[in-house]
Amino acid sequence: MSAPSQSEGDTGAREFTTTHWTVILSAGRDSSAQASDALAKLCRTYWWPLYAFVRRQGHSPHDGQDLTQAFFARLLEKDYLSAVDRSKGKFRSFLLAALEHFLANEWRNAHAQKRGGQFTFVSTDAETAEGQYLQVPAVNLSPQQLFEQQWAMTLLDQTLARLQEEFIASGPPRTRNWRRRWE
Repeated sequence: MSAPSQSEGDTGAREFTTTHWTVILSAGRDSSAQASDALAKLCRTYWWPLYAFVRRQGHSPHDGQDLTQAFFARLLEKDYLSAVDRSKGKFRSFLLAALEHFLANEWRNAHAQKRGGQFTFVSTDAETAEGQYLQVPAVNLSPQQLFEQQWAMTLLDQTLARLQEEFIASGPPRTRNWRRRWE
């Protein structure tokens, strides 16, 4: 989901775009197939880091899963993605602030919406997520620091997977006559 991209009007400088804003805007735009695909991509990218944040806040594995799914449901239900503005900062900062606000409301209301309902979610393996969470070193990271760390690791994993796919798709490497080069 990340790649160096050329800025508009910039002929030589490159920046590392962490989340494609076209994906975010498409996900929040409408109920088209393209918007659904973009939304699924965002959910796959951010589900684990958000779950790790919720768990680090002290919630049980089951509650962590419920709260993470409920957060995505609320994000969709209230159409918060339509209010995202690139000029106001990073998308992950928006997402983390929205999650913190959501958790505060859930704690105050003492009511967690259960997974499922009227929304279709990207499938996640709860046992794998909890097993992965238990392998995170118990260093003195705040929930916010853990979110940032796990978001970066998820991004790195996706980038490596994409590079592997591109490498495999390019076929076997060309054989070269290295002898001629050195003679």
